[in-house]
Amino acid sequence: MRLEGREWRTLVSTAQLGADRFRVIQPERPPEHAVLHYDLVGQQLSVDKSATVDLAIAWWLAAHSPRSLVWLPLRASPATCGSVPGARRLDLVLLHHSLRFPASEWKQVRSRMSGPKVHKVTMPEGALPGFDRRDHQRRAHREFRDHLRWTVASETLFIVGSRLAFELEGWRLRELAEESPARLSMTPSAHSCAEVNLGSRDRPDTYAELHVECCNQHW
Repeated sequence: MRLEGREWRTLVSTAQLGADRFRVIQPERPPEHAVLHYDLVGQQLSVDKSATVDLAIAWWLAAHSPRSLVWLPLRASPATCGSVPGARRLDLVLLHHSLRFPASEWKQVRSRMSGPKVHKVTMPEGALPGFDRRDHQRRAHREFRDHLRWTVASETLFIVGSRLAFELEGWRLRELAEESPARLSMTPSAHSCAEVNLGSRDRPDTYAELHVECCNQHW
């Protein structure tokens, strides 16, 4: 399954917070089978085939929409696949670092969203390009700054970064969305996942990850 040309229907809303006006993009229909859990060990996201595509397109959109917050409201999902005992369910927000959005204000922004309009996003050719050894070699240098950052606020996981930071990890999600259907149709019991490097809260150049796992119950 190729992502190029796939359409993603979204709702685009705005929220006024003091002198600031924020643009929020969310799926027109929230993913039915996507569960994001957070505990002391890390973040785990279980997805079905449709939600995997949504995630990959949302990831690309966040990299190319520096003035928008891309919100995946996952807490309301009825899915139980991948449940982690004792872990919190979270929503997911992806945003470009140039927006300088304080996560502590998300709850207010979420409550003030208005004027949603339907918008179609089409995944372009060449989006989320594959592994480039030169970029990953650059990332190992101390001077490199294009790392993803993350934090949790208002029952939401925020992933923040530059266009390059998102693309350095986004190819993993594209490959998951494109290759997992064939892999799981041949071997339904196979473990199909992507390990997305998030850095850490205090030092984005250190290791932490978002484990994205295909839920075989819905493939």
